[in-house]
Amino acid sequence: MSKKIVIVGGVAAGPKAACRVKRLMQDAEVTIIDQDTLFSYGGCGIPYYVSGDVSDEAELRSTSFHMVRNEDFFENAKGVIVKSGTRALAIDRTAKTVKVESVVSGEKLEIPYDTLMIATGSRPFVLPIPGNDLDGVFTISDLHKAIEIKDRIAKGKVGKAVVIGGGAIGLEMAEAFKDLWGVETAIVEFMPQILPRIVDFPLASMVTKHMRDNEVDIFLGEGAEEILGKDGKVTGLRTGKRTIEADIVIMAAGVRPRSEIAAEAGLQISPMGAIVVNERMQTSDPSIYAAGDCIEVMHLVSGKKFYAPLGSLANKEGRVAGDNMAGIPSTFKGAVGSFIMKAFDICVGATGLSLEVAKAEGFDADVALTAPSDRAHFFPTEAVVCFQMVFDRRTRRVLGLQGFGPMGDGISARIDAAAAYISMGATIDDFGTLEMAYAPPFSAAIDSINASAYVADNLCDGRLRKTTLESFLAWMEDFSTQPDWVALDIRHPKETAPFMEKFGADKWVSIPYNEVRARYEELPKDKTLLILCDAGTRSFEIQSFLESVNCANTLVLSGGFNMVRRIGVDWYPQ
Repeated sequence: MSKKIVIVGGVAAGPKAACRVKRLMQDAEVTIIDQDTLFSYGGCGIPYYVSGDVSDEAELRSTSFHMVRNEDFFENAKGVIVKSGTRALAIDRTAKTVKVESVVSGEKLEIPYDTLMIATGSRPFVLPIPGNDLDGVFTISDLHKAIEIKDRIAKGKVGKAVVIGGGAIGLEMAEAFKDLWGVETAIVEFMPQILPRIVDFPLASMVTKHMRDNEVDIFLGEGAEEILGKDGKVTGLRTGKRTIEADIVIMAAGVRPRSEIAAEAGLQISPMGAIVVNERMQTSDPSIYAAGDCIEVMHLVSGKKFYAPLGSLANKEGRVAGDNMAGIPSTFKGAVGSFIMKAFDICVGATGLSLEVAKAEGFDADVALTAPSDRAHFFPTEAVVCFQMVFDRRTRRVLGLQGFGPMGDGISARIDAAAAYISMGATIDDFGTLEMAYAPPFSAAIDSINASAYVADNLCDGRLRKTTLESFLAWMEDFSTQPDWVALDIRHPKETAPFMEKFGADKWVSIPYNEVRARYEELPKDKTLLILCDAGTRSFEIQSFLESVNCANTLVLSGGFNMVRRIGVDWYPQ
């Protein structure tokens, strides 16, 4: 008698598990239950569908060989039965049945199972504020809403948009509105930076500047208090500081695991509301598995469970669940939370822990900031990229890596390499010798990921003494924050002249890099010298030299002006 496997949920993890089981057990009776009529689609592609990068919603539901993943496809090509438009109501663990009902007719029936998998995904968080039910308020929760949003824009019904939330989805939706459609767009983020807890201040600030340069308004540290409307339709958003006109409001304030059916069945649920599973994707009932956005997984750096609603992880988890349901012992050890996104013509990525999270988790965390070239400096398309390596001073373990640079594969390649190394507990020394493929069109001979490790190594061993970017920016706004600091600018005189003129010789000393060894006695002896260059590399070299001549009261601005320019500051001479 064939084994009956029932899967509740048909977007990512569910279909992956179903197809894996069927490949391993051709005689298994595999059924997917999904309450939607559109299923097995690439939800992460929704912003790109709205933007027009993906022209047809069917492309999000198609295979790489251009077959639409509908009921007929699953039955005829995969041997899997899909009951779409069917809502799972309850699980009877004793009888091993799932009670379901037709969304259209309301007809109820019970589907028996030998093994059950829950892949119910997540639901968007709807802010409990007045006006959240007005016509024109959307969450990015399913393909139907994406189709409706794009239809309204295409028909000229949207001239102004507000996105609540500065996470990845919020930024992607803002770009979608502005880039193709020219919609006047604003982002409202409650936290003091965008991409909170994903990247830290330096890279978040760079993305913010780039979005603003592309005419997307970003309001930080502001909470949405009320969605305004007239005659039942959206007219704007009110925060504690302003009112913003809008024809459409997108709530992109995060998602929560959809775990109610599991909780009602008595399965173990985590404090944050996710289904608890082991490495084999088994729940507290060995006959029931779970995967995707409804579960939490182990973080391979912190050693704690965390919530990572990513399509890439859902597919991996689904395969592991499929293996185990077919009798092949497989494990999913966990993840490091790798992330990457585009914003107009730049990209930003991260893996592992941010500095903020690492400190909160109790690590003796610090960062190495670098701003090297993304390929050989002599290659025509060379550009500056920015990296932040997060590491633990006690153990030298690398905890995370963040990158910012031009759109392309350069940032992605480094984040991917770091993700693999970080998941294995690699140290600064491991990253320093990590081999990356080299040719001038693709990287520098000393790869940017190695350069980050070298800076971290110098910091850990006390050879490099730095100031934080935040402290430097605060000083530039108000010299009284560090009254004994004096900038030692070692760039070319043409670059330093505007700073000398603006800030005066008592705060800005200009000696070119190649002249410091001959002229170091001109430097003030009673001040702390803040050594500045473009990337920080020459600054460290000069710091080392000055220490050798008993001038040790120095600090380096890691990442230098390459980072400062990308953050954007009012005081930078034009």
